[in-house]
Amino acid sequence: MSREQRRSVDEMLRRPKPTKPQSVEEMRANFAAMMAAMKVPEDVRTTPTTLGNRPGVIVDPAQDTRSGIILYFHGGSYIMGSPYTAMSLTANLVSKTRIRSISLDYRLAPEHPFPAALEDALAAYRELLDNGAQASSIAFAGDSAGGGIAVSTCLMAREAGLPMPAAIAAFSPGLDKTHSGASMDSKAGLDPFFTRESFKATDAMYLAGQDPNHELLSPARFGDLTGFPPLLLQVGTNELLLDDSTQLADRARAAGVDVILDVTADVPHVFQAFTGILEEADQALDRAALFITQHLR
Repeated sequence: MSREQRRSVDEMLRRPKPTKPQSVEEMRANFAAMMAAMKVPEDVRTTPTTLGNRPGVIVDPAQDTRSGIILYFHGGSYIMGSPYTAMSLTANLVSKTRIRSISLDYRLAPEHPFPAALEDALAAYRELLDNGAQASSIAFAGDSAGGGIAVSTCLMAREAGLPMPAAIAAFSPGLDKTHSGASMDSKAGLDPFFTRESFKATDAMYLAGQDPNHELLSPARFGDLTGFPPLLLQVGTNELLLDDSTQLADRARAAGVDVILDVTADVPHVFQAFTGILEEADQALDRAALFITQHLR
């Protein structure tokens, strides 16, 4: 059944797409529509909030809340998405861990290019600490661009003299804006979402002329992970971004960081969002929930 599910999801993602260039507004609307179709558990409550001078969404378990906070960063290539497009991920993590999540609505490019999103993420983390939350009670989590934000925010937090969070869970993270990993070519055609050309378009909006050879943009290549918290990197074998995770895992091991590289075969980018559709999605989030609960105090 799982093999059939993987084939069905792949076929769905390969349905014909618009051939003419899309505006940013169209890209955002189409992404929101796609993610709105994902399944969200019913045993959670959502409440609008503000954190670090940015909007956000609190996702609480309906009952039996455990202590701790999951600070979540949504995906969308830094130009799309919101806490609501990532709700299938955040709500499932909350449902499985019984731990509150705060999902941040960080600023998006091209209106707000690098490093605006990272500045918002750091401000959100700083406010949690200033309000009395212990770093050991906070886990960072994120998908795609949000996974990259989770890692780069730790680099910024260390530079600012802030304590590290308890753990990082990253789902198909984007960690290398140089796109130098071998999977960028070896997985071409297998990845139903991305091509080199599609990355060029979104990267141009986010980078706005900045050099991608920078540890905050390409931590998988240049990040000093010394002192980092335990890392969980979940990725699929059909992803152009596969080596973003494998390279960061290598850097983490070299820096003496506890790291789990969790690779699932024949699944697409951010496959964890397909809960209730793809068995691997539910299983991966079960593993992520266990990882988070093991590390939060």
